[in-house]
Amino acid sequence: MHYGYFNGTIAPTTELAVGITDLGLLRGYGMFDYFLTYNGKPFQWDWYWERFRNSAAQMHLPLPLGKEETYAVVMQLIEQSGEPDVAVRFVMTGGYSADSISIEQPNLLILTEAIHPVPPVQYENGIKVILDEYVREMAEVKSTDYKRVILKAPDIRAAGASDLLYQRGGEISELSRSNFFLVKGDRIVTPNRHVLRGITRRTVMELAAVDFKVEERPVLLSELYDADEAFTTSSTKKVLPITQIGDLTIGDGKVGPKSQYLLERFNELVQGW
Repeated sequence: MHYGYFNGTIAPTTELAVGITDLGLLRGYGMFDYFLTYNGKPFQWDWYWERFRNSAAQMHLPLPLGKEETYAVVMQLIEQSGEPDVAVRFVMTGGYSADSISIEQPNLLILTEAIHPVPPVQYENGIKVILDEYVREMAEVKSTDYKRVILKAPDIRAAGASDLLYQRGGEISELSRSNFFLVKGDRIVTPNRHVLRGITRRTVMELAAVDFKVEERPVLLSELYDADEAFTTSSTKKVLPITQIGDLTIGDGKVGPKSQYLLERFNELVQGW
């Protein structure tokens, strides 16, 4: 059974509820974060807390708990789940509002959830994504606003794809729920503008810096044509190869050795976490 924390109360997730005057419901005003545990420990806790705190500041939402208090809650929820590893989701909204617009007291929800891993066949064959001309508003905040990918879900399915790759004016930013990388020779390249600063992205950049030249800079659509490999990173995807973008085949259309190598390095890191 999974448990959650809501404004000071810990209970089974099925018993937690948010009131109907919450700004997350009325105005879509909310943010979240999400991470996994490995060997029962939160992965990159310091980095995730830093991002959550920064997102809250940008959303003008005061944090009701400090870092140490939050960590204690997280560890209690992990223990009560009874599972060796779980996903942890933070959600903070604008809270209940008398006039349906003013922030008075944010609501904080912390949940443990089952981990839903990527099917192994996607690591073996890579995934296809389709291009979408779009840039997320306040991209550095992990907002609860996922309208775009939900509305585009029929197009993704019709194309036999797994996700969207956002671009605007010929400049690539990110996928709908993960970051984007290109491999060109000994260079690993990732966009630096209009993107969420992914924690898995940051981890992979550090791992890659040992063996590759890592470039964090604007990435153009035109660079896809001579890329050797492409991949995406996120908590659940880890390092997931992309072998097709729209009608364009990346490299030779097969999962490349450098993407595989970085996935292996990442797996080695988390196994010893």
